[in-house]
This record gives sequence, structure tokens and C-alpha cells, in this order.
Amino acid sequence: MTSDRVKGNLDALLLAVLQPGAAHGYEVIAELRRRTTGESEVPERTVLPAWHKLERESLLESEWDVVAGRRRRTFRRTAPGATALARERAEWAERAEWASFSVGMNAVLVGL
Repeated sequence: MTSDRVKGNLDALLLAVLQPGAAHGYEVIAELRRRTTGESEVPERTVLPAWHKLERESLLESEWDVVAGRRRRTFRRTAPGATALARERAEWAERAEWASFSVGMNAVLVGL
């Protein structure tokens, strides 16, 4: 997955990864990598501004924890974040339907 594709969908990806509950930053990045079977290499410097933006938009909330003597920030999706994720998923499903339709049209019109 190219970084441009990831950046264009990063908000939705972060909200989806946080669906089960709160997680700290490295957990989110690792889970994103795991779910995309390694296709997504999202550096922290890309994710941090997205987290701040989602927090400003009240789609995420965060708090600082101390674990094993180290401070780390834990992120949690809010109710408006869940609504935004549902909207993103619906839009993604619609695009997937069009992509499938496009393959069929190409097969007929272009002979692929």
C-alpha cells in the first residue's frame, strides 16, 4: 500500500484500529501493520499529526499513562469517532461496489 493511499485513508484506518478499545501509539501502528499484512509502513511522524487532528475534531480522546516507569499516550475513539468510522466504512463499501462494476465494464468494453 503506497504511503499516499495510506495518508488519504489514515483517519479511517486509525479509527478502525481503535474499535476494540484504547491503545497506545505503538500498539496502533503495530496493529495497522498487522492488519495490512505488512503492506502499511506508517511512520510515527505521519500518525502523530493525524491523532492530533482527530482529537481536535473530537473523534478521539487521549490520556497519558505510566507503564513500567515510561510515559505513553493512550488513544480511545469517541462516540462521534464511531459515527465517523461508520460513515467512512459506508463510503468505502460504495467505492468497492463501483470498483467491482468497473472491472466488469472493462471486461466488456475493453476486452480485458
